[in-house]
Amino acid sequence: MSPAAVASQDTATSSVVEQSVPNPVYLSTEPGPEFDWKISLRGKVIAITGANRGIGLGLATVCLANDALEVYSLDLFEPGEEFQALANANPKRLHYLQCDVTSEETVIQVVDQIVERSGRIDGMIANAGMTKHQPALNFDRPQLEQLFNLNVYGAYFCATAAAKKMIELGIKGSIVFTASMTSYRPNRAAPSAPYGGTKGAVRNMAHTLAMEWSQHGIRCNSVSPGFVRTAMTYYVERASDWNLKMQYYGGMPRLADPKELGGAYVYLLSDCASYTTGIDIPVAGIVGAW
Repeated sequence: MSPAAVASQDTATSSVVEQSVPNPVYLSTEPGPEFDWKISLRGKVIAITGANRGIGLGLATVCLANDALEVYSLDLFEPGEEFQALANANPKRLHYLQCDVTSEETVIQVVDQIVERSGRIDGMIANAGMTKHQPALNFDRPQLEQLFNLNVYGAYFCATAAAKKMIELGIKGSIVFTASMTSYRPNRAAPSAPYGGTKGAVRNMAHTLAMEWSQHGIRCNSVSPGFVRTAMTYYVERASDWNLKMQYYGGMPRLADPKELGGAYVYLLSDCASYTTGIDIPVAGIVGAW
């Protein structure tokens, strides 16, 4: 084939490709003239994965305190007394839907349920996760798969299911991922290379999806907590060398209450963050500063 024929063929192919890709229709996130500049979740329906306890329950508490219309906890396990107490204090505003976030089909079904019950979904916090602290050479393949299935694939399934529904409904929604300071630097107090790897993936995922979905008015961000007091971490500050380890970090020498993270999430979920997308907010008591 002659060079001219090749060039002609390439041009024709390029023309076909260009014609087959429609120009994107951008759904602006710009506030309208009647915009309420108060940071609030008033009227919003928020889904939080893993909100029956720990960080997720703390986030649910703060979302409700900031006037969220309804909060749904998507969790694999039945809720306990703390969740029930919060539900009793917020009648008809806090709900539990059983969900295995590692199953994409299940996640899609649950997001559909939320919309069937509440008519909309405005925010998704992809928070469910797990960690395992041990030397890297001690991890076997099943342990690695368990971490990545929950922390990475689960977060991805939740984000994509929520985004598809938001696009379908024309909602300029917000998706917030729970990353970790271990996505920036090693955790000397409790090292876990695979866990840090999963959270690095989550943080990058948030940035990339922010770029892809901005045309639909959907914002994607992440929050990176430092040391947080949960059922999985309470023992850390009881270790005999805790104070010594905190000297290395140079941060606040304590674990955070899960609710202390809530302000960052509420901001990112709120309409006041209409021009905030593709970022990570460290909430870590200065842990992680270089």
